[in-house]
Amino acid sequence: MQMKFFTSLFLSFQGPNRKRPNIRALASYSLLLVVTVALFAAGFRLIMYHVEGQEHSWVTGVYWALTVMTTLGFGDITFHSDLGRLFSIVVLLSGVVLLLIVLPFVFIRFFYAPWMESRMRFHAPRAVPPGTQGHVILCGLDSLATALLARLKLHGIPHFVIEPDPVKAVQLHIDGMPVVTGGVEDRDTYELLEVAKARLVFANCADTINTNITLTIRDISPQVPIAALAEHEQSIDILELSGSNHVIPLKLQLGEHLANRVNAGHLHCNVVGRLGDLLIAEFPVHNTPLVGRSLREMQLRDTLGMDVVAVWERGRLVPVTPDTILADGSFPVVMGTEDQITHLDTYLVIYNTNFNPVLVIGGGKVGCATTQALRNRGVTVHMIERDEGLRSSLEGVADQLFIGDAADLELLMSSGLADAPSVLLTTNDDAMNIYLAVYCRRLNPDLRVISRITHERNIEAIHRAGADFVLSYSSLGAEGVMSMLQSRESVILGEGFDLFYVPVPAILAERTLATSEIRVRTGLNVLALRLPSGEVVPATASMVLEPDCELVMLGSEPQQPQRRNFIKEFR
Repeated sequence: MQMKFFTSLFLSFQGPNRKRPNIRALASYSLLLVVTVALFAAGFRLIMYHVEGQEHSWVTGVYWALTVMTTLGFGDITFHSDLGRLFSIVVLLSGVVLLLIVLPFVFIRFFYAPWMESRMRFHAPRAVPPGTQGHVILCGLDSLATALLARLKLHGIPHFVIEPDPVKAVQLHIDGMPVVTGGVEDRDTYELLEVAKARLVFANCADTINTNITLTIRDISPQVPIAALAEHEQSIDILELSGSNHVIPLKLQLGEHLANRVNAGHLHCNVVGRLGDLLIAEFPVHNTPLVGRSLREMQLRDTLGMDVVAVWERGRLVPVTPDTILADGSFPVVMGTEDQITHLDTYLVIYNTNFNPVLVIGGGKVGCATTQALRNRGVTVHMIERDEGLRSSLEGVADQLFIGDAADLELLMSSGLADAPSVLLTTNDDAMNIYLAVYCRRLNPDLRVISRITHERNIEAIHRAGADFVLSYSSLGAEGVMSMLQSRESVILGEGFDLFYVPVPAILAERTLATSEIRVRTGLNVLALRLPSGEVVPATASMVLEPDCELVMLGSEPQQPQRRNFIKEFR
């Protein structure tokens, strides 16, 4: 506890570039203290000689000055005149300031703190433990890395974060994070990280730095897989040529995934992921005969051979039973083959037709990617952007561009909000997105509100504000990297929900899913079974759980304890 306290204190101090100024400041204060004591000693001798009629040596003068300045005041040498006592008061007050207030600060600030910082730098982890292999290396710590670290820890995958600042690395190490200090572009750093034995390197820095990281690693190991983020679309080819196996244009992907949740034109299923030959899709029931009916009454399994695996209810993905009733705002999530999804589309196409323009708020990289994805589908898009300076670069991106504040009622109405089937909030300001979600929901209650989110702490707030679907940069990136590690396709269900794979516990082998009591004992929903051959088959109550198979399960963020304890529960 003490070490953690001191570490937190010392993190506020400057780095090694302050070494010489620290020495100069300490020397200056020491000189000031010596001169002050000498002056007080001289004053003591003068007053004693000319006023008190006593003669004392320099040693006695220094002794008296120190005893008074430190407030010890032994009392063996005192003044009897008013002038002498007034001088004693001045010396006493000066000592209180210089020795009792300034000295401790100067000592800690310019001597003890730099010394402790040097020790901390020396003890910062600089290499992985001997024998480390199959680990994931993250080249920086940001919101995306934090989300990925939580998933790596949940799945028991060893991982290490590179932190260039040794002092910060020590703090992270004390907090329990596997960290190694070193430069992200230094060859020695990756050699000490045993990069040749790594399972994956995740380059999550700026595009130029990621290029240098990739080239540095390829000089050490031509085989290790490298996944690199690309901020700009032009960087994709450069990173691939540098040696990255997987280039992730995350903002482009975020825009495409947001666009994939849009309802426009004829009603149809939105495919959100794939498990082998099975597609995961969702569709709205608004303005269809399905509103108010139970899943049992829908008879999807009897008519199409597919099941509803979950239902979106105002931004929350909830498990289902045969008696679950579909509300007007429900979005059932189904899983089936491509032919089954196509057959479902033929049933839905006659309902809820709305060919009015979709509204995109925000003309940044995500907003432009969203607009492009929608227009590729033949959807008409209107865009609102606040910055007049972006007008020239946004011309032609959307079918119609509106410049102004999205909080302006007149602007919103003129852009088509009242009749729009969906609105996408793509700004990187969570507070603004929450504000606009409330506003748009009140102005058009039938509107589907889809929003980007930056900080996970704001997820509940934006759902309460009226958002139907929320997705963040960090969760999308974390899911993308995990899909690479697990050799599967990325499945984006929504913020706070993901699929995970668990080996069939021995105690459940050869039992049917209905008798396994997985749902009752853990609250987790089994969607499918992955066979040893890699084939994924949908889960049914009569399905027999084979010992060499994996359960494909759906879980949410609050269910992480159940996910961690799943195997323990069925030992």
